[in-house]
Amino acid sequence: MSWVYDLTIIIYALSVLLYFIDFLNNNRKANRIAFWLLSIVWLLQTVFFLIRMIETGRIPILTIFEGLYFYSWVLITLSLAINRFIRVDFIVFFTNVLGFFIMALHTFAPAQHQSTLLAEQLVSELLFIHITMAILSYGAFTISSVFSILYLLQYNLLKKKKWGKRLIRLGDLSKLDHMSNVLNMIGVPMLLLSLILGLLWAYIKLDHFQWYDFKVLGSFFVLTTYSYLLYLRFGKGLEGKTMSTWNVAAFLVLLINFFLFGSLSRFHIWYS
Repeated sequence: MSWVYDLTIIIYALSVLLYFIDFLNNNRKANRIAFWLLSIVWLLQTVFFLIRMIETGRIPILTIFEGLYFYSWVLITLSLAINRFIRVDFIVFFTNVLGFFIMALHTFAPAQHQSTLLAEQLVSELLFIHITMAILSYGAFTISSVFSILYLLQYNLLKKKKWGKRLIRLGDLSKLDHMSNVLNMIGVPMLLLSLILGLLWAYIKLDHFQWYDFKVLGSFFVLTTYSYLLYLRFGKGLEGKTMSTWNVAAFLVLLINFFLFGSLSRFHIWYS
């Protein structure tokens, strides 16, 4: 099946390339082809995910190797769903630039057999739910940041009075700002519940739980950052360009926690 996986990467790359062509030249034909190629990628990813689930006898999300794959799948799923029901042009392109990057990291990452064996020993329903909700919340925050990037791009075009098809297709500023906020509202409680379940699992399963672990502190910092964004939105009435800029900055904090703090963690040794 390795050649099928390689083919999936190639199709994904072609899809992102066609979306980029559409972004530059407003090529609707390229957009349609890219959409169907991305749908094929999603189908193949789903099949691989199910095969892996059957092979391991569990939901394959317990190691960083598996987590990257699931994160990529979540991004593709959310982008296709948003494109289908909300019809915000370019959201799929920007989201899947990130998705392809995550997929590439998964492709070239070592399989981490020791982490997989240790993860299988630590299987728990609490752990499954904790990790799943955490990655889904990260997916929501990622799409939220993409909406903010689109907002900043649209704002810049309007300010410079660069009228054209791209300006129209980027969508209304208020809509982009609203969707970014909605996704943060979904992501924050989901991440909070994930952390609560993770702490509960840790107290039950682990003999020595470390609050000062990089991953634990980093996850709570991410939660605090996005909670503060919601406070700025609803408590201070902050919106528009300033809010979008803060949202993109918050996403950088999320990436640091996911990649850097995860590698420094001792508590999440089976997940790094």
